[in-house]
Amino acid sequence: MHFSRIGISKLCFLLSLAFCAFLLLLIPSLQPTRWRSKLPQPQPQPRSRTIGGRGGASGRRQYHSVVLHLPLRNPRMGNTTGVLADGTQTAKGAAAPASSLAVGGAVTTGKHNTPLPLNIGAPQAGLPGSPPREQLELTDIFIAVKTTKKYHKSRLELLFQTWISQAKEQTFIFTDGEDKELRRKAGENMINTNCSATHTRQALCCKMSVEYDKFIESQKKWFCHMDDDNYVILPSLLKLLSSYSHTQDVYLGRPSLDHPIEAAERVKGDGSVSVKFWFATGGAGFCISRGLALKMSPWASLGNFISTAEKIRLPDDCTVGYIIEALLEVSMTHSLLFHSHLENLRRLPSDSVLRQVTLSYGGYENGRNVVSIGGAFSLAEDPSRFKTVHCHLYPQTGWCPAKKHP
Repeated sequence: MHFSRIGISKLCFLLSLAFCAFLLLLIPSLQPTRWRSKLPQPQPQPRSRTIGGRGGASGRRQYHSVVLHLPLRNPRMGNTTGVLADGTQTAKGAAAPASSLAVGGAVTTGKHNTPLPLNIGAPQAGLPGSPPREQLELTDIFIAVKTTKKYHKSRLELLFQTWISQAKEQTFIFTDGEDKELRRKAGENMINTNCSATHTRQALCCKMSVEYDKFIESQKKWFCHMDDDNYVILPSLLKLLSSYSHTQDVYLGRPSLDHPIEAAERVKGDGSVSVKFWFATGGAGFCISRGLALKMSPWASLGNFISTAEKIRLPDDCTVGYIIEALLEVSMTHSLLFHSHLENLRRLPSDSVLRQVTLSYGGYENGRNVVSIGGAFSLAEDPSRFKTVHCHLYPQTGWCPAKKHP
């Protein structure tokens, strides 16, 4: 009788274990809805749009209706994306062909020269009119104007009379000599770099080194470098930069070449290696996000920019491109909204002038190389056309001619 009781206890214990195991196996199947609801739901496939061109059906291309987040980061010298003078974005390739530069229209691709329009799919980041990524104000931008003492009167006076008057607190003048009159106008925003007044590679890199350090100190979100012969269309600049995030890697500008530059990168010893990269010409201006600028610090801060430039023996704007593209492997975003005196400015459509980010004018060798835009000022009265552009943008300016009403 004693043994039978022990046997019964063992049997009950084994049955309890078996029942518990059965419950554990049964629990997942009791709640299928709750578990399945946590699975990722399938996303609808984007619909494609056919963009027809002048080449007919054979020249049509398929584009998916998706948002393109610029800049498109590609390893080393991969394809880049650009913005044309009229706001059109290039699909691939670094610089627009000369034919598209001439008319400021869409860049063409393929043997049928099919133009790529602005509104491919959804609104695209980096294009005028696209939804802003962040609420950006003019006070978030550090605008550096590089100049030299001999141009204080002939060039800077025009800038202070026009666009700088709308952004005095945000504009910093980097020069190479003291000037009481300029100091009176700019105050602490005039920065004497104590660099050489010559137009040598070393002098240019010296000023860029000071520009970089001052921007980092400023805590502002964007660094934009300009030359003293640039007119900055501030609303366009603000709209363009608002399409990006300042915390991301963004390098915006326009190349002066239609191909990457190739430089000999000096290494330890007698040897050197060849390196290719794009750079935005300083003559048209360029902008760099704070997120990217901070990553440049090992090669740019506290005088390191000068030693980096010596490594490749190239000027300041080339050195910026070298650090960003060759060392940090961040692709430049090519934009034709920036303009220098090196291009034929007269071929920029007059109805697109006010939508650009920067303008320029020809020097002594080509004084008639200016944008074609009408206004109350004659070419003799306003040879750079900067006053004319300014009065179109800010007609209430005191020295602008009053508009005649019919």
